[in-house]
Amino acid sequence: MAINANALQRPTDRRLFLAAAILFPLVVLAGYFKSYYFSAFFDVPSVANTLVHAHALVMSSWVVYFSTQIALIRTKNVRVHMTMGMVGIALAALVVVVGTATAYDAQLVRGSAPPGVNPHSFFVLPMLDMTLFVIFFSAAIYYRKRPAEHKTLMLMTAIAFMPAALFRLPVVPPQFMIHWAFGVPMLVAVACLGWHRAKHRKLNKVFAASVLIIIAAHPLRIALLNSEVWLRFTALLAP
Repeated sequence: MAINANALQRPTDRRLFLAAAILFPLVVLAGYFKSYYFSAFFDVPSVANTLVHAHALVMSSWVVYFSTQIALIRTKNVRVHMTMGMVGIALAALVVVVGTATAYDAQLVRGSAPPGVNPHSFFVLPMLDMTLFVIFFSAAIYYRKRPAEHKTLMLMTAIAFMPAALFRLPVVPPQFMIHWAFGVPMLVAVACLGWHRAKHRKLNKVFAASVLIIIAAHPLRIALLNSEVWLRFTALLAP
């Protein structure tokens, strides 16, 4: 991807993206520490099938890719960053295909969901996460020659994937889990936009629009979760 290294290396942006490069992997590690990465050391159910392992491998690769791309820009390895950008397109396609297949298998085939939740209803959550990822990553590719927009949209791809990890951190009662898992990323997105606005003394419209999409997605999830329209749709998809 064609990235202007000087624009990405502004002091006002370095701290935000360094924090993202560190915190995104830490959130994922914390969320899946017990249930997947170190499950052998805990009394937890074993991973269901090979598809789940494939999904874990692809998503872990995406997290490493995200942080590596930021590190490459920080160290002024722009040419390598551009080459890796092409690799990222292929990896992003795998993220969507494998992630969707895993969610379909978990909710619509095996009926897996949190206690008391209809698996067909729950299926809307990973599907909207994937939709947001596609929107933000596609927009990042479109704006690849506009560094300010490109990098903030890539940041939004990370924020869009935070809920899956946060769902696995039992810090609130189960009845509040959906608001915790999706509320925290919303607050993070708003905070990042506010920080960016204050540092640059102007509002980046693309960044602001992506944050609005993150915010709007939450009430949409709630509305679809038990709606007849969604349940009829998943009934058609289910084997």
